[in-house]
Amino acid sequence: MMLRNRPGKSVFFLLILLSFCLILDFCEAGKLKNPVAPNGADPWVTFHDGLYHYCFSDGSRIMVSRAPRIQDALNAKAKVIWQAHSDTTYSDNVWAPELHFIAGSWYVYFAADDGNNDNHRMFVLKGANADSQGAYVFKGKIAAPTDTWAIDGTVLEHKNRLYFLWSGWEGKENIEQNIYIAPMRDPLTVSGERTMISTPRYTWEKNGKPFVNEGPQVLKNGSRIFVIYSASGSWTDDYCLGLLSLVGRDPLDPKSWRKKMVPAFARSEQVAGPGHCSFTKSPDGSEDWIVYHAAKRPGSGWDRNLRMQKFNWDNKGNPDFGTPVPAGVAIDAPSE
Repeated sequence: MMLRNRPGKSVFFLLILLSFCLILDFCEAGKLKNPVAPNGADPWVTFHDGLYHYCFSDGSRIMVSRAPRIQDALNAKAKVIWQAHSDTTYSDNVWAPELHFIAGSWYVYFAADDGNNDNHRMFVLKGANADSQGAYVFKGKIAAPTDTWAIDGTVLEHKNRLYFLWSGWEGKENIEQNIYIAPMRDPLTVSGERTMISTPRYTWEKNGKPFVNEGPQVLKNGSRIFVIYSASGSWTDDYCLGLLSLVGRDPLDPKSWRKKMVPAFARSEQVAGPGHCSFTKSPDGSEDWIVYHAAKRPGSGWDRNLRMQKFNWDNKGNPDFGTPVPAGVAIDAPSE
């Protein structure tokens, strides 16, 4: 009669370890940890037709990835939708593209130059169809009559009118970056002169030189309209987010905007340089989420990764972003 071999202690402990891992995975279901993508900067995420669309650049190409969940879109296989052409005014330094669905069409707004940063301007693509990863047609430069240095363009839709916002120089020299707004006749055309609505003013906006206000992003809460922008040098650990509130009727009037005196979202002991964000809802529409980049570690400068976290609103309807969630801390994933 043959006796079966009993499993040794090593096998026994391996079974215990596997069981523990299964339990841990179960407990971590519905969770995520920052960073949600190991590399990246200036994340633009928009939700349309049941999918999150993530638009980004590698410096010469613009790409779009998409998925049913935010965190998956940031890591999904991307498709190149546009390649910069050599020997043009938009052949190099393709920065911070944004994908917008306006009046039934896709538009991509991006900054580029000819290899000389002094020549940075904003440009626009128009989608040929309803597919965010489909064909796009280059439509040229989009600028106010002054036509000075410009990056980080975005669009505000307000009371059936369009406005273009961006970060730019007052003149031809890089003294400081300001936030400007101008009216649009349509998604491809700025129809009037620019107005400056924010300039580096407080100490927390003046870390690193030149002083910087950039990356304006529109955030709405019912009838309330905010512009969340990035302040201080993006290469510093003190890069942060500032907040403008529309308190007047005319977005083109500088007096219609009120700046918060302190940062809306700033570094912590564990997270350095949180900035240049975009906003979206959870898949079920019940939660508000901020997607942003931060330094991989203090002092890492432009070596950054992508992060996201839920935020709330205070009793006056203002956004409350809290503090950046440290890397490796499990948080609830967006509600589905």
